[in-house]
Amino acid sequence: MNFNLQVVYEDGTTRDVVGKAVDIVAFEQKFDISMANLQNNVKLTHLMYLAWHVEKRTANTKDEFEKWLESVEMVQAAEAKK
Repeated sequence: MNFNLQVVYEDGTTRDVVGKAVDIVAFEQKFDISMANLQNNVKLTHLMYLAWHVEKRTANTKDEFEKWLESVEMVQAAEAKK
């Protein structure tokens, strides 16, 4: 079960990230919320955390979550690339 997000950074760069099962499990453990319920009560914090976890896992950032947030303008759902 993969998901796609687009991260827009303060410097204007964008990165499309693909989340995987490991990111979903980390999210559910952190927030004690099932991804199945996320659609009903999504918070920007949830999207930001998921994007950060992918960026950290793929070594695109070494920053901890709060520090990484300082560089982010927006995170939004993205279409899967074909």
